[in-house]
Amino acid sequence: MRKPRSEMIAETRAKLLAAGRKAFGSIGYAEASMDDFTAEAGLTRGALYHHFGDKKGLLLAVVAEIDAEMTERLCDISSRAATRWEGFVEENVGYVRMALEPEIQRIMFRDGPAVLGDPSRWPNANGCISAVARSLDALREEGTIGDIDPEACARFINAASSSAAQWIANSDDPETTSKRAVGSFRTFLEGLRVRKDRPA
Repeated sequence: MRKPRSEMIAETRAKLLAAGRKAFGSIGYAEASMDDFTAEAGLTRGALYHHFGDKKGLLLAVVAEIDAEMTERLCDISSRAATRWEGFVEENVGYVRMALEPEIQRIMFRDGPAVLGDPSRWPNANGCISAVARSLDALREEGTIGDIDPEACARFINAASSSAAQWIANSDDPETTSKRAVGSFRTFLEGLRVRKDRPA
């Protein structure tokens, strides 16, 4: 029985996306060719052009897919925390730590910025900043952090975590750099908290 056209289109797109992700994650964007994707997927260049336009378009789609998976994992981390503050910190630190994972390191923090430009201008960036701002607003309302501007602070945190992740990804010693980055990032975030021992 013939599959519906919509299902065939979805399958073709998924095959090309998986092939692109495999190539970008293993040999990198610069070395991957259109023929690598189409041969792996058993499809033609025409299918690739139709669904993604070009190699850069395929990378953008792969980045979006990995970003969605990272978001899901980070939400799971924060949902298991004992307090809202702990969840906020561990979610942000978790993002920085993901720069140690080979696929994420290469695609999201090395090739992504090199090919697609500043991550703060990627399509998903505003959603990330808005989510961090909402968390900060809730923490401010409950008195955990001081009276800050949630959006401004969210942009600082987003920039810091992105910069830290790229530092790790491009380091000659990612493990050591990650420890340094995570330790400093935690200290940075702690500066937001209201200290009970501070004089009024």
